[in-house]
Amino acid sequence: MKRTKFEWFITLRQIQFLIGVAFFYMIILTLLLPFVFKSLTQQDEQLSTSNFLFPLATSQEQLQQKQSPNPRNIRKAREFSALSTLNYDIPNTSKGGFGFGSIQKSAMEAFSVGKKVWEELQLGQFQLPVGNHTTQTCPNSVALSGSLFQKTGSVIVLPCGMTLGSYVTVVGRPRQGHIEQDPKISLLKLGQNLMVSQFMMELQGLKTVDGEDPPRIFHFNPRLKGDWSGKPVIEMNTCYRMQWGLAHRCEGWRSRLDEENVDGQVKCEKWIRDDSNSSEESRTTWWLNRMISRTKKVNYDWPFPFAEGRLFVLTVSAGLEGYHVNVDGRHITSFPYRTGFALEDATGLSLKGDVDVNAIFAGSLPSANPSFDAQRSLEMLNKWKAPPLPDAPVDLFIGVLSAGNHFAERMAVRKSWMQYDLIKSSHAAARFFVALHARKEVNAKLKKEADFFGDIVIVPYMDNYDLVVLKTIAICEYGVHTAFSKYIMKCDDDTFVRVDVVLSEAKKIDNGKSLYFGNINYYHKPLRYGKWAVTYEEWAEEDYPPYANGPGYILSSDIAEFIAFEFEKHRLKMFKMEDVSMGLWVEQFNKTKAVEYVHSLKFCQFGCIEDSFTSHYQSPTQMLCMWNKLQLHGRVECCNMR
Repeated sequence: MKRTKFEWFITLRQIQFLIGVAFFYMIILTLLLPFVFKSLTQQDEQLSTSNFLFPLATSQEQLQQKQSPNPRNIRKAREFSALSTLNYDIPNTSKGGFGFGSIQKSAMEAFSVGKKVWEELQLGQFQLPVGNHTTQTCPNSVALSGSLFQKTGSVIVLPCGMTLGSYVTVVGRPRQGHIEQDPKISLLKLGQNLMVSQFMMELQGLKTVDGEDPPRIFHFNPRLKGDWSGKPVIEMNTCYRMQWGLAHRCEGWRSRLDEENVDGQVKCEKWIRDDSNSSEESRTTWWLNRMISRTKKVNYDWPFPFAEGRLFVLTVSAGLEGYHVNVDGRHITSFPYRTGFALEDATGLSLKGDVDVNAIFAGSLPSANPSFDAQRSLEMLNKWKAPPLPDAPVDLFIGVLSAGNHFAERMAVRKSWMQYDLIKSSHAAARFFVALHARKEVNAKLKKEADFFGDIVIVPYMDNYDLVVLKTIAICEYGVHTAFSKYIMKCDDDTFVRVDVVLSEAKKIDNGKSLYFGNINYYHKPLRYGKWAVTYEEWAEEDYPPYANGPGYILSSDIAEFIAFEFEKHRLKMFKMEDVSMGLWVEQFNKTKAVEYVHSLKFCQFGCIEDSFTSHYQSPTQMLCMWNKLQLHGRVECCNMR
């Protein structure tokens, strides 16, 4: 059926109308498109601002993207700077609630003061005195009366320490025993009252570390009454970093002939005991000697060298192999020198307890001793400088917590385990993390040391024992953003680290798993009383989360990245005990991605054990001793004797 002219006309009109509508739509779209893009851009900016002020939780995908840096970013981050990029400047719009107790306020104040101190240090407003590498002149003898000794806090200063042949003589009188309700040296039954009379004479190192008791180089403790043995005894020991060594006790028996002596003297002399002549061995010997008509040997029986209310003259002298103690002209005991201390370290003698001192005299003292600055200049050698970070991620980054005045500890680390091939070849890296000190001269020396060795990262806040946690955060931040390391390890500057072993142990965990590896404590409770007490305001819970002991533990990079990001966004809860804080953060991370908790006692926190991964409380001398044994024997051996 053919269409009429009218119908063709209508169809043509419809086509023209559709073309016109399409053309009009294109014009409108062209005019509105710029406004649409502008609107979308503004929305993106608003969203970004919103995330900064009210940040969303970081996804694991975002963390993984940050862990894959390009080489250009790596080279930029590897430019060495002695200053950490960590900062704690909370915006005014931020809400509280991400700190425990007053630690948030303390951190802000410490960073505020530290910023000013660092600026002054950069401007060179404090200069070290020129020509300070001189020797110190000291008197060769020191004498104090009993009253003056008491006014000095019962401590006599030995300015240049001791040397071979030096001695200290004390004239005193032990006090009468007194009732002690809760002595630490005995086990009491309920309702029992114990009589105690004892005193402690100690050769100490008066150059103390901030927040710690002075090291006890030689601890001499006669116990007239009040010991678990029920007999008068003399106990001797050493103490480094508030950790006691193995005690040596003299209980009235002469040391065996086959036992090691000290400069030809026995470690313990004999004195009269209640049970001295009652043993079966002495009776048998008596009958045997009578049968064979052996001439009886004359023995001298001496009483315990100290008695309540009786005057004594005690002399401790420094021999070639150890300290020797004589009382009233008779040799009593000898104590061999322990690795970790030198004679010149004994810069003071303390005498406390149940004793009244009449007079004290020190003689044959060294007249000169190299100053600390002279020693520092001798150690500034190029061979101890840290190798630069490579242009590729490292397998293991080790952050070492240290303090501004711990130069000797840092040098011991540089000369020992930082000489591992893994570190020299840059497969692993180690840096010291140090906060600013209250004394300007310490900061000036620290900056000079950092510029020379290239292994110190200064966290710009005023050092405080309760803010050690900030150094741990700085280690995480540096490990992921500068070292780009797969594993991040935290340790202390008195910890010996077997770098090759800890890295191989960490690699045993399946690749891609989140790792928390150390000597882990489970179900530990806060101490509510005593020196290490934690208030309910500081920690309200009855249990701590599982946490690895602070002297040494390892994290995978994703956990470290999470910690650094949460701190940057002001969401990281902090606690004054840094190892507990780490346990809290790992527990928080574990809610979004499973963490592999790996526990090992070989992260030794109380000293050194055979085949340990890390050894804590190692003095600088012990650190070097362990490294020397590793070089000689091909294995790490403990130098436990301090």
